[in-house]
Amino acid sequence: MVNALSVDVEDWFQVGAFEKVIERDTWPSLEDRVERNVEAILAMFDAAQVKATFFTLGWVAERHKRLIRRIVEEGHEIASHGWDHARVFTLTREQFAQDLARARGVLEDAGGTAVNGYRAPSFSIDKRNPWAFEVLAEQGYTYSSSVAPVAHDHYGWPEAPRFAFRPLADADLIELPVTTAMLGDRRIAAGGGGFFRVLPYGFSRWAIRQVNGREGRPAIFYFHPWEVDPDQPRVADAPLRSRFRHYTNLGRMAGKLTRVVSEFAWDRVDTVVAREAAALDAAT
Repeated sequence: MVNALSVDVEDWFQVGAFEKVIERDTWPSLEDRVERNVEAILAMFDAAQVKATFFTLGWVAERHKRLIRRIVEEGHEIASHGWDHARVFTLTREQFAQDLARARGVLEDAGGTAVNGYRAPSFSIDKRNPWAFEVLAEQGYTYSSSVAPVAHDHYGWPEAPRFAFRPLADADLIELPVTTAMLGDRRIAAGGGGFFRVLPYGFSRWAIRQVNGREGRPAIFYFHPWEVDPDQPRVADAPLRSRFRHYTNLGRMAGKLTRVVSEFAWDRVDTVVAREAAALDAAT
């Protein structure tokens, strides 16, 4: 079973955990660490001979065009993570359309290739804003990976399907939710990020094996460049819960990632989407 490997490219000061303590207008004055971290990830992927999708903020791409071109030249997919990590449910339909178009223009200019995929910041497409899928389809996106089908204090759409689905009856757009596993009757988040970093590696191995083996479906895994950077600046005035989630096990993350990319089979998200779309077509 080939799983989808993805990186949400944002810097340490752009994360949702710090959005109430770090103002956007201060971003240009803060230490930029995203390029060095992405380069370390590219080296890791090269050593493991895997390809991935880099869901990248337009704000980052505008400042690191050579890095975006390098990602493409090394055979990875560039996709959109929006412009500046604004959660979709905080935007109007018109603002969301503008955000998509602005980010895509910069990403395609920097990468020299079409951008067909999108991931909402903090998985912020849910039951409050299903119209977001209509906007994505209108702009010609072929897939989204923007839904976390779990209950969570920051995000979540627990009623959503766990695996690939078409959210619109009149469009081919595919939604590829981030992976969840089943513990009895309960859905639990198991798609990477903080859960992968904080919990023992054995949990993620168990979850991916469950999804691949018992359910016969690909896992959708993600993480961030700042998660492989234990020396990043500390945000002392952030809430305790946010600091715990953000800083726990940063020093162990690279080793755990090396392990997971070696133990399972991985590919770009667009490749997995194509297979899932074919399966959906065959089932109808």
